[in-house]
Amino acid sequence: MKRRLERPRARPLALALALALPALAATALQALAAGVTEKADAATVERGRYLVSTSACHDCHTPWKMGAKGPEPDMTRMLSGHPQDLAVSPPPKLQAPWMAAFAATNTAWSGPWGVSFTANLTPDPETGLGKWTLRNFTETIRTGRHMGRGRPVLPPMPIPVYRNFTDADLAAIYAYLQSIPPISNRVPEPLPPSDKVAGN
Repeated sequence: MKRRLERPRARPLALALALALPALAATALQALAAGVTEKADAATVERGRYLVSTSACHDCHTPWKMGAKGPEPDMTRMLSGHPQDLAVSPPPKLQAPWMAAFAATNTAWSGPWGVSFTANLTPDPETGLGKWTLRNFTETIRTGRHMGRGRPVLPPMPIPVYRNFTDADLAAIYAYLQSIPPISNRVPEPLPPSDKVAGN
């Protein structure tokens, strides 16, 4: 009688490795991809920081204070807009050719458009851009309207200049703004225009 040849039984460890290897390989690939993405995101955020710093965003959206060498941005309130606890007096009436005035903080501006207050650009979900999408941000800059469809974005915001940013530039700025510390600061709504400029 011939003996039936039996297949060697797979050892439990070898079988476990055989089953685990595809999963381990997939996990490694995912980790590698995530690492590349994180590096790209870091580069995008750094690009956004550079653009915000060189495009004068701090000049208006970061409140200014008097420092040892004169006025300077208060970086403890970086990009948080007009301070909610700072009440503004009625703006001065100006004689032509003057047409605009601004507060010492550089966050409240008055002119023929009324009184505008610089926005909170931090990612605070209730008072800043925390709930904004990239599309909301991009459409605001492109159209000059709040979230692309609301009220006009008022001076001194240089929309005619900023709308020339590329989509990649705006994505980088948005990424940076979403990365900074959120500051709860509810900026007042703009005030309608009145007779603030006298003369012709």
